[in-house]
Amino acid sequence: MAEKLFLEALDLNATKLFADEPTLGVTFPYVTHPSGQWDTLPASLSAGYRGENWSHGNWFCGFWVGLLIAAYLRTQDERYLNLARERMLLVAPRASDGNTHDIGFIFYPSAIALFHVTGDTQYADLAAQAADRLRRRLIMTPRGSYISAWGPLSDMRGRRSSAIDTMANLPLLYWAAQQKDDASFTLAGEAHALMTREAFIRPDNSTYHAIEYDIETGERARGFTFQGYADSSCWPRGQAWAIYGYTRTAEATGKRAYLDLAEQLADYFVGRTGPSLVPPWDFDDPAVPNTLIDTSASAIVASAFADMAALHPDPNKAAAWGQRARDILAVLCERHLARDDAHRGLLRHGCYSKPHNQGVDSAVMFGDFFFIEALCSVAMPGKLRATPKRLSKA
Repeated sequence: MAEKLFLEALDLNATKLFADEPTLGVTFPYVTHPSGQWDTLPASLSAGYRGENWSHGNWFCGFWVGLLIAAYLRTQDERYLNLARERMLLVAPRASDGNTHDIGFIFYPSAIALFHVTGDTQYADLAAQAADRLRRRLIMTPRGSYISAWGPLSDMRGRRSSAIDTMANLPLLYWAAQQKDDASFTLAGEAHALMTREAFIRPDNSTYHAIEYDIETGERARGFTFQGYADSSCWPRGQAWAIYGYTRTAEATGKRAYLDLAEQLADYFVGRTGPSLVPPWDFDDPAVPNTLIDTSASAIVASAFADMAALHPDPNKAAAWGQRARDILAVLCERHLARDDAHRGLLRHGCYSKPHNQGVDSAVMFGDFFFIEALCSVAMPGKLRATPKRLSKA
């Protein structure tokens, strides 16, 4: 039954993409309006500061390309692959963007997936260029090194900042290390993972959304949030980014310690989410359970759990994480899939940013992508990206 649901969701993705493409022009979807229609942005919109305010720019565009590639893999219809190639022409100039850690989100699901599927080296070259930009954001301190999240590195506000989201951007570096036979990419990613472990993860295994460092000492100056309820709260999507990132770090390094840490973070997420398998938009919103939920966080952890199942050397734990991934995907398919034509996204009830009243109770592009990535891992393993190799027991 679950397998049928998963394949139906992959088919729905293909159907909606093909209907939406002619309406988009040169823009890319990112959140849906209350009407269910996509709101869009041009791929060229970079991140930066506007006075005192931060603008993230378009960090969603690569996910749309990834969805098109998944649709091609499911249908074997060359039209989807051609659309992905055309869209990649609009995304490609962002490979030289030095203003954001989210360059991993832009090029991992797009250029790397296109290279994986087609073998066309132009996409590998683009991804390598983007990986170099991400590696250049590594900031050294006496306590270690971290990848700066936001803005030009000439701006001290950007140099001091780090976000939990960066953990899920690290796969771009890990791919580049293998593709270019250059271990410095993995060293940069692991350095960030180590410093994030010390600065972001609280004693109860919850996480901060963002950290400002004292560059002179490397100490955490403060922990804060942009999209969560409060600086001290646990924002579920941030927790999901951490689970995903440490799982991929375990894959890249072969080190069991990172998988163990991902499991600890996952246990916290699962424990606070409960039987619905979909968390509130913030675990510590006083209005819980009478508040918004965030299906995108569940989609991200479902993809991470599928990888944890592939990586785990303990057969029983591997089976348990694999079942958790399937259980989450089944709930998302049964209760939260937007099957009606009026709603153009895939997953209802995502929450981009409640504090900014942006993309609340809507489809969000990253939620749709990680939902499809997880479905591909379960229903079409190895097609969208390589299946992780099991870690040794040592």
